[in-house]
Amino acid sequence: MGFAQAGGFKGVYNGVFAAASGSAPGAALFFATYEAAKYKLTNHFSEDYHFACYMASSSCGEVAACWIRVPTENVKQKLQAGIYKSGREAWKGIKEARGYRGFYVGYVTTIMREIPFSFIQFPIYEGLKKKWSRWQGHDVSPLQSALCGSIGGGFSAATTTPFDVVKTRMMLGKDMHGVAYAGTLSTIQRIHREGGVKKFFSGVGPRTLWIGLGGCVFFGAYESCKEMLVDVL
Repeated sequence: MGFAQAGGFKGVYNGVFAAASGSAPGAALFFATYEAAKYKLTNHFSEDYHFACYMASSSCGEVAACWIRVPTENVKQKLQAGIYKSGREAWKGIKEARGYRGFYVGYVTTIMREIPFSFIQFPIYEGLKKKWSRWQGHDVSPLQSALCGSIGGGFSAATTTPFDVVKTRMMLGKDMHGVAYAGTLSTIQRIHREGGVKKFFSGVGPRTLWIGLGGCVFFGAYESCKEMLVDVL
């Protein structure tokens, strides 16, 4: 399907409201869990093991956040694929087809994508902030934190693209010929038959770009809000 047939520039924003509705509560749940776990773990272990603390904390955050993120991701994917024309229609259609379980199709594969992503992203993000702070002799600014988040996010996005490809196929449910996907292993095998290892990196460029840019905005906003709340409280 070409760009114009898919809806042109209007089609680019299919699912934007579904994504936005899950983004704020999902991020809030992630960081509430992440910061609580990080506080406990980093106070318990020496600095030599802090990278592992960041990995464990981010994993806990992802497991929690995916309870919100996966349902909205399911709706968003189906809107972007043109299966439904509105968010309301998508929610109703998913519920009628598979009940509430339908909103959690791809939960395991999303976790399989998000945990490796965070395993890579947060040690890079926290590590770069520490090194930058030591080099300049004081804490990094929100802007500097944003750049650290952008680097960590972009690198993580590129390396975890195969997980994203598998997750997207499973959430869509069927291929372009209408043949349904049946389980994670079967989906992996089918993707490999289509184009080998290269097929698992479909869209790696755009994914790396938008997550890198998004990470810059996301972490910059997060650190700015955190700094403001610390000053107020």
